[in-house]
Amino acid sequence: MSMEWNKIFGAVLLAGLIAMLAGFAAEVLVHPKTPEKPGYVVAMPDGAAPAPSGGAAPSGPAEIAPLLAKADAAAGQSAAKACAACHSFDKGGPNKVGPNLYGIVGAPHGHLDGFAYSDAIKGKAGPWNYDELNHFLYDPKAYAPGTKMTFAGVKKDQDRANIIAYLRSLSDSPAPLPQ
Repeated sequence: MSMEWNKIFGAVLLAGLIAMLAGFAAEVLVHPKTPEKPGYVVAMPDGAAPAPSGGAAPSGPAEIAPLLAKADAAAGQSAAKACAACHSFDKGGPNKVGPNLYGIVGAPHGHLDGFAYSDAIKGKAGPWNYDELNHFLYDPKAYAPGTKMTFAGVKKDQDRANIIAYLRSLSDSPAPLPQ
């Protein structure tokens, strides 16, 4: 029995010795080059703009007016299907977890009586115009800190414009597009 334990101990010792010798050999054989400046250059496709200085992403959404000029309300309706879990879109439709969004464009913040809006939304002055919707849909938590809405936002500019075009169509008299 003791001979078996000696064999096991010897095998473990041999494996450790081989691993140690392999590490020494690797240090002798491999000589890595340390770059002067950490990181690497990413090749940009033609026509692509480099990131702003510091490499930071833009701090907010793109301007909505040019995007709305080529927005597709049908594509926005398709994209807004994800919103249907919490919102209804029909005229006179019920409030769900979120308020009914029919006629939202041009309506004041907290416009539906009987819906329990967060103080963050009720405290916003002015109507839900295109710019306000753009900023809200881009990042609801940044637009209205303390909002009850748990949605992370729509980061793709054209998707956001399509949704806003769809919301615009949900009205008896749609608000005019911005210039």
